[in-house]
Amino acid sequence: MAVMMKKKKTTKTMMKWQDYFPRCFGVENPNPEPKKASHVSKQSSFQRISLSDLSSSTLSEDLSISLAGSNLHVFTLQELKVITQNFSSSNFLGEGGFGPVHKGFIDDKLRPGLKAQPVAVKLLDLDGTQGHREWLTEVIFLGQLRHPHLVKLIGYCCEEEHRLLVYEYMPRGSLENQLFRRYSVSLPWSTRIDIALGAAKGLAFLHEAEKPVIYRDFKASNILLDSDYTAKLSDFGLAKDGPEGDDTHVSTRVMGTQGYAAPEYIMTGHLTAASDVYSFGVLLLELLTGRKSLDKTRSQREQNLADWARPMLKNHRKLSRIMDPRLEGQYSESGAQNVAALAYQCLSHRPKFRPTMSDVIQVLEPMKDLDHDIPIRSFVFAVSTNSDLQKESEQHKKTKKGHAHHYHQRQTP
Repeated sequence: MAVMMKKKKTTKTMMKWQDYFPRCFGVENPNPEPKKASHVSKQSSFQRISLSDLSSSTLSEDLSISLAGSNLHVFTLQELKVITQNFSSSNFLGEGGFGPVHKGFIDDKLRPGLKAQPVAVKLLDLDGTQGHREWLTEVIFLGQLRHPHLVKLIGYCCEEEHRLLVYEYMPRGSLENQLFRRYSVSLPWSTRIDIALGAAKGLAFLHEAEKPVIYRDFKASNILLDSDYTAKLSDFGLAKDGPEGDDTHVSTRVMGTQGYAAPEYIMTGHLTAASDVYSFGVLLLELLTGRKSLDKTRSQREQNLADWARPMLKNHRKLSRIMDPRLEGQYSESGAQNVAALAYQCLSHRPKFRPTMSDVIQVLEPMKDLDHDIPIRSFVFAVSTNSDLQKESEQHKKTKKGHAHHYHQRQTP
């Protein structure tokens, strides 16, 4: 779907990438100085730039001017090779549309002002589904936005065709892995509520910023968890600046993830904050049911989670049947009903009827302490006496003989 250009009453000078990043594609210096790692300097006053301020005709390496005040570090490729042990397979964390991600470690001797810490280094796959523009979008947004529920971008590298991003390391990985991995321990109900609340706060921060941001790719795999299961939004490659002035939406080609994307966005390409709210509703369903937003292994009727589950959210009896069986009943019944009612609103096919993310936070916040009706498991500890052990041993011998006899009989022709 074609992108509609917005007309402004006032004339705005469009800047090219090289105007912001002069060291990237400028005229080559016949006597260049040795390349050094740099650090984006701070400014006392700082106003966020957006992609609409720039022309995408050229891409540049040096973001230090446009991102002054963001406290980002500009790494060399050689530094990142050292940090990740030359992108060793033993440090491989995973791979997405952007490219492979490796764990690394920055020691305190790398450069002044940068503390020793583990990091995640994401390398743009030149043959992947995302490209330079998504890389730049990530740097522009996460380089300027700071919040406890947004993953922290520490720095980036842009050398020749190489594009890399350096983030804080999130030990628990993605919510997708924690929620759906077959052999992982099930996330407790209270942790699920905390994760939903943290993600909601991250989205609310974006929607209510001075220059609003629409995340556009809200999903379980883009929610990362630290050691305390604090949720942080990551991967801003598809993020868009929200509508300005009298505009009600942003028109753009449809991108995102099937199963999470709002129906009106898929139909029209009209993007609003309410599109993110719909995606959040899908995530609530995943937390309730333990099912993926789209699961082709299920029957046709149950493949799309939102379509299948939404009609059952207002019926308490049906809701109890679709709750995640891995919770084993250890959840607040009233809390689950409240979350289901909230998900129902978020998934409304009429965007105006969906709550804002601030409304969502107000509903979820009290649920942190709503644990009075969670069933308490009873555990029975049996202490064996010597006589019990002796009887058990004798019984085991008899059983063993019986099994051996039975096996012998089956083998007899």
